[in-house]
Amino acid sequence: MAQSVWGYDSDNGPERWHENYPMAKGDKQSPIEINSKDVRHDASLGPWHASYDPGAAKTILNNGRTCRVVFDDTFDRSVLRGGPLTGAYRLRQLHLHWGSSDDHGSEHVIDGVKYAAELHMVHWNPKHGNFAGALKQPDGVAVVGIFLKVGKALKPEMKRILEEIDNIKTKGKEAPFQHFDPSILFPKSRDYWTYHGSFTTPPCEECITWILLREPIEVSSDQMAKLRSLSRNGENEPVNPLVDNWRPPQPVKGRIVRASFK
Repeated sequence: MAQSVWGYDSDNGPERWHENYPMAKGDKQSPIEINSKDVRHDASLGPWHASYDPGAAKTILNNGRTCRVVFDDTFDRSVLRGGPLTGAYRLRQLHLHWGSSDDHGSEHVIDGVKYAAELHMVHWNPKHGNFAGALKQPDGVAVVGIFLKVGKALKPEMKRILEEIDNIKTKGKEAPFQHFDPSILFPKSRDYWTYHGSFTTPPCEECITWILLREPIEVSSDQMAKLRSLSRNGENEPVNPLVDNWRPPQPVKGRIVRASFK
């Protein structure tokens, strides 16, 4: 398995990442399965707050592994604070993980339940100087995870992102993506679970405070199909659909998951 070509197939998938990225076998890996019976309610966990500047959205791209929206993070334009965090974390990008059908695709699993997709909003702590520096610190990154579940109604929240899919069909395609307020993606409830974990893609750095929102947002089956119309292949290569870009749950290894709710 060559250094640069990790992926989600049997020859380069999650089971083999540790061959090139030893951290993937670490003690604080993500995602995990959350079991309500093992969760500890922590009354000291306050609400989290996001203040996002819609003007910070820059581009949307298909990197062959996910669909990503990139934001300007050169100063404190779009920040997340509160909850388990100390200080303000800057929004850098959001991306999704999804399955090949509606019954799986999320990375975190809740009491055995898998959702159709999981959205990750990646923020970093500017006290560490830059993003690369933040990756080396246990409090370097905060990710808000939002589950997508399939419902009847066509939901407007994901509409903007999905409208751009046709412009980034194949790997390496990028399109402008301006004036987007990512806070429309938040569910009504602010309830969350939190634990210390890692990126769910190599090199799987263990620098993340996870804030996983309890309430999923709804998307339609058609909207999920749109996401699955993306390709892993470049423009003039044989078609290889971009699906099942999720990592299975990793060992919890004694970590405590705390909940902001009872």
